[in-house]
Amino acid sequence: MSVPADRRLIFLLNAGHRRVQRWIEGKMAAKGGLTAAQSGVLFFLGEQDGALIGEAADALDLAPSAMTGLIDRMTRAGLVERRADPKDGRAMRLHLTDKGRAAREAAKAGLDGINAHLTAGFTDEEIGVVARWLSSLQTKFPKGE
Repeated sequence: MSVPADRRLIFLLNAGHRRVQRWIEGKMAAKGGLTAAQSGVLFFLGEQDGALIGEAADALDLAPSAMTGLIDRMTRAGLVERRADPKDGRAMRLHLTDKGRAAREAAKAGLDGINAHLTAGFTDEEIGVVARWLSSLQTKFPKGE
């Protein structure tokens, strides 16, 4: 395995992230208009329907203000709904709607193709190293530091 000459990891990580995001956004827009952020909320709520907005924001590593705007747009689109927490009427919980569940399934179906495109030309071992490195960023750079 040859080692790339360009070792500007921060630049490569940022440039790669922007390229992948634009590519995914373009593919998703062509298939119905969901954004990657909306898909992230749908995937999270598919596992934790009824989560607090703050819990979803933490899971997706989004600022509370960004999450509020995102949920506003998703509510208007009929993908999620806010419901008062039964124990604390001030807190709002997020729930998938039927339309949100259908959109989640469609987005999940597209992930296989995206992952295949991302991993094409690499061995399982190489992808394992990349996945381990990317995962390590979560602990090396914890939130709030």
